[in-house]
Amino acid sequence: MKREPNKQELLGILVRNSVCRGNFTLASGAQSDLYIDARLTTLDPRGARLIGRVGWKLIKENTIPGGEIDAVGGLTMGADPIALSVGLAALSDNPSIALQAFVVRKSVKAHGRQKLIEGNFQKGHLVVVIDDVITTGGSTLQAIEAVENAGGRVAFVLVLVDREEGGREAIEKNGHKVVAIFTRTDLIGASAGSPSQSVVA
Repeated sequence: MKREPNKQELLGILVRNSVCRGNFTLASGAQSDLYIDARLTTLDPRGARLIGRVGWKLIKENTIPGGEIDAVGGLTMGADPIALSVGLAALSDNPSIALQAFVVRKSVKAHGRQKLIEGNFQKGHLVVVIDDVITTGGSTLQAIEAVENAGGRVAFVLVLVDREEGGREAIEKNGHKVVAIFTRTDLIGASAGSPSQSVVA
């Protein structure tokens, strides 16, 4: 199936910048021959712009009519640039949209206002929880828990890459739909015959 141009271009950047082959220990502790260094794409201006456009399109397509999304965000730091990119794309698409971005800290800030969620999140907000890569789904579930404990409502989860290693199932088992821009299968298919970074951890 032919992808729309923004998504096809984004896939090319992701494969070129972020797909690394070698021997890696993942955040989950598992070993893998594939590592996705997503921030080399999410912090690349062209990559960020495309992520915003593609992500915002998917949010519009997957939001229940009448369920206006108030904010997007997730666990720092993987979700941070994606959330802001989506917010900027929404504003560019429709200046009247008040979509906000937020960041979930890994632990409560020890000084100042001692916040766990930073940015423009408010109790009662309907949010899309963002992540860059899901493997076991642990970081996404941590962000969901923080949002719900703070009085937010989760519409669904948007992830840049689903590694297809059980994370989607773990999140959906907890009652939250996962919308993945790409999967491990997409990346491997696109990288076949294309040069990718080879790194031994």
